[in-house]
Amino acid sequence: MHTLLQLHILAGGLAIITGGTALAATKGAVLHRKSGVVFVYALLTMGISASILAFDKGGFTHPNFLGGFMAAYFVITALTTVRAASVWSRRLDVAAAVFALAYAILVFARGVRAMGQPHFMINGVPAAMLFFLATICALAFVGDLRIIRFGAPRGAAKLRRHLWRMCFGLFIAAGSFFSIRERVAKILPEPFLSAPMRALPILLIFLVMFYWLWRLRTGRSATSA
Repeated sequence: MHTLLQLHILAGGLAIITGGTALAATKGAVLHRKSGVVFVYALLTMGISASILAFDKGGFTHPNFLGGFMAAYFVITALTTVRAASVWSRRLDVAAAVFALAYAILVFARGVRAMGQPHFMINGVPAAMLFFLATICALAFVGDLRIIRFGAPRGAAKLRRHLWRMCFGLFIAAGSFFSIRERVAKILPEPFLSAPMRALPILLIFLVMFYWLWRLRTGRSATSA
């Protein structure tokens, strides 16, 4: 097996484990912080290696080429949200906004093309998923513009931005694994291979994310649970 592919698989597995740990752990606690940092580096490795592998297979048009960079985009912007602002971070915010806008436009255009294809799919990706990803990145772009114009958010707004972007990065890692039955079958037994069982971990990510967003919206401290 290609060494880079092995690294990609290892990083993806580590991202799912550490991301799930950070999501479930008490926010602000040592376990949350340490697992979150490992998750960021693991997802960066997974995303960048995915883009390189995709480029090797199909060049810039391969569906995973931009997808790998999208994973990196979400965890980088989630991390910079809770770090002190600097000249470097402000430049990174501008670059991130440009990427989010470009990604949203390109993926939306790909979704439109998929609508004219058999089964409304292009390169195995349904049009609905492409429109979903384009919408998420468009919303992320709006958030990046606010950062550029008004500066980094504070308090609950900062935590919400950090939380949902980390969770979306985890969604990408979990989705890339659990969406393909053959991958899951290499690790888990038959009872876990059905579509509902494979969708359950992804559903749990969003349920926990919305739970923490609700706590922040109602003014409850994220560190109190």
